[in-house]
Amino acid sequence: MNDHAFMAEAVRLAKKGLYVVRVNPRVGCVIVKDGRIISRGHHASLGQNHAEIDALENTTENAENSTVYVTLEPCSHEGRTPPCVKSLVDAGVMRVVAAVQDPNPQVNGRGLAYLSQHGVQVRCDVLKEEAMELNKGFFLRMQKGRPHVTVKAAVSLDGKTALANGISKWISGEPARLDVQKLRARSCAIMSGIGTVLADDPMFTVRIAKEQLDLESEPQQPLRVILDTNLMMPEAAKVLHGPGKTVIYTCSTNPQKIERLRSKNVEITVMEQDSLDLAEVLHDLAAREINEVLVEAGSRLTGSLLGQGLVDEMVVYMAPHIIGESGHGLARLPLITDMRNRLAMQIEDISVIGEDIKLRFRPSST
Repeated sequence: MNDHAFMAEAVRLAKKGLYVVRVNPRVGCVIVKDGRIISRGHHASLGQNHAEIDALENTTENAENSTVYVTLEPCSHEGRTPPCVKSLVDAGVMRVVAAVQDPNPQVNGRGLAYLSQHGVQVRCDVLKEEAMELNKGFFLRMQKGRPHVTVKAAVSLDGKTALANGISKWISGEPARLDVQKLRARSCAIMSGIGTVLADDPMFTVRIAKEQLDLESEPQQPLRVILDTNLMMPEAAKVLHGPGKTVIYTCSTNPQKIERLRSKNVEITVMEQDSLDLAEVLHDLAAREINEVLVEAGSRLTGSLLGQGLVDEMVVYMAPHIIGESGHGLARLPLITDMRNRLAMQIEDISVIGEDIKLRFRPSST
C-alpha cells in the first residue's frame, strides 16, 4: 500500500485550486480500491463541493471498503457545505488518510475522531509539509489570526529597487514580470503604501491570460489594499478604477475626501489612532477571510513589516544590473551597528527566470 504515491496525486489535484480557491483551503482527494484509483476530486471554488464529496460524486464504482486520500482532514461541522465525514461513513469507506489535521477550531481533530468512532481506519501526516505549503495562508490565519504575508521586490545586483529619481520600471525582465502575475493571481490581496501609488500610479491587477494559468475562466482579481495614513490618495489613481475592489486604511477623518472616495466604490476603513498599526490591519484582513497577502511596496513599508516580524516570505527578482549607491534600497530599517542584529534569512529556493535570478526566502525567526 503506497500511501505517499496516492497522496501525491491528491496534492496534484489540490493545486488545481491554486488560482481560484482563496477563502477555503485548496484540497484534493483520490479514492482507491483494490490498489487502483477509482475516482478523483478537488475543491473548485467557494460554496462548491469539498474535495471528498467531489470525489464521491465522480466515482462510477461503489466506494465501499475503499481508501480515501485527502490533503486536509475531512470537516466535521456544518459550514457553507454539509460535513464531509458523515458522507464518507455513509459511503462505507474502510480507511481515510489525511495529509494534515485541519487547524480550523471547528474541526481540529474532530473529523478524524468522528471517522474513527464510526469504524473507519485513519492515518494522518502523509505529505504534511506539501499540503501545508499549499495552504500556508489558511493555516496561519487559523493559528495566528492574520494572513500569510509575502513581500515581492525586484532589485539590481547591488540591492537597489529604483533609481534616485524613483523610477523603477523595469528593473526585472519580462519573464520575471510574468511570474509576478502568477504570484498576484494566487493572492487574496495585494497591499502597498500611498508612497508607491503616488510615485508609480500602479493598477495592482492580475494581467495574465487564463490559458497561462490553466484556467477555464479569467482569474479573479485580488483585493487591493492601500495604507494611506493621511488619505493622500488621488481620486484619479489607477488603483481606484481597475477591476475588483480597493480598500484604503487611513487615520484621516476628512469627511469630504472620504465621501468622494466612497462614491467611487472604494471602501475606506478609518483606524482610530495617529498612525496605522500594521498588525491591526492584518488582523482586519484576516477577519475578511484573507489568507495570502502579496506586498508590493517601497522601502518604508517593507522595512516596517520586517521590523515588526510580520513578513513570512520574500520573493526577490535580482536583475543583472548595477544602479549604484544613489538608488533606493529594499528596506528602510533602523541603524544596525552590530552584525548580531542583522535580520537573518533562510533561503528556500533559487531559480533563474529569463535573465533574472528568483530568490525565495523566509526570515529565520518565522
